[in-house]
Amino acid sequence: MLADLVRNSFQDVANQFNITSDNCPTHPSNCTAEWIRNECKKGTEYFILLENSTAIGCVALERANREVYYLERLAVLPAYRERGYGHMLVDYCLEQARARQAKRVETSLIADHWELVEWYRRLGFRFKQRARFNHLPFAVTFMYYDLEEQFVYDLAAA
Repeated sequence: MLADLVRNSFQDVANQFNITSDNCPTHPSNCTAEWIRNECKKGTEYFILLENSTAIGCVALERANREVYYLERLAVLPAYRERGYGHMLVDYCLEQARARQAKRVETSLIADHWELVEWYRRLGFRFKQRARFNHLPFAVTFMYYDLEEQFVYDLAAA
């Protein structure tokens, strides 16, 4: 079920950027149940968003080290987008990382997926770097959210 949710949520991105199981087997549009199980065994946590008992979105949170967590596999089924669910899932991950005393949450995405890069920027994420990898058919943008800075800013705004 969870692998289907991830795979179906990322299929439109795969189509948009011509991603296939041949040129990018690790893209979430190729997610399998075994992939999810292996990530969970390594400590990655998945949080699932339900609407009327139907799984409509999810996000994964992986601990990189004591201070940094990775936000991964942010997925909302296309029929449920534009309702704030992605924002809710990101906020939940930020709360979880903050509760674990992390200082930063990082994510990565297709660099040319400008709408998504801008969406993360509006949520408070900042550009870290852009990189190319031989095993990927696209460049990657790395972004981060500074939990300490945001927390101080939130206190000042209150």
